[in-house]
Amino acid sequence: MADTMQFDLVSPERRLASAQVASVQIPGADGDMTAMPDHAPTITTLRPGILTVDGPDGQSEYVVTGGFAEITATGVSVLAERALARADMTQETMDEIMEEAKNTYTTVKEAFENEPGPVDDAAKLLSDMVAMGEHMGLTAKE
Repeated sequence: MADTMQFDLVSPERRLASAQVASVQIPGADGDMTAMPDHAPTITTLRPGILTVDGPDGQSEYVVTGGFAEITATGVSVLAERALARADMTQETMDEIMEEAKNTYTTVKEAFENEPGPVDDAAKLLSDMVAMGEHMGLTAKE
């Protein structure tokens, strides 16, 4: 078994990370998971949360709001809808993210009045955003 694997994290704005790492903890939509070298090939969607990377230089954390992760035996590629280093997450940024999630929920609720599936998905997204903020010690303004 190899000791490290390639890790890449990109968002539409930029590449945030590219390194050899020992493991990546992923906030998956169907549950959290840890990818390590020689992992079985998997593709998963992301929920809002903290992506934690353990590498030779220590641990790094990134805030992701959604996207996809592709895991192979030799690496993890994360394509995030929005991502930033946890150290860069401020209350102002949290407020912006929450406002976007609230607007999405309102729009979906109006557009799909009698279709619970999309409305439930938007409500879960909003709930996940609140939980992510609370986990980091940030508040979700109502």
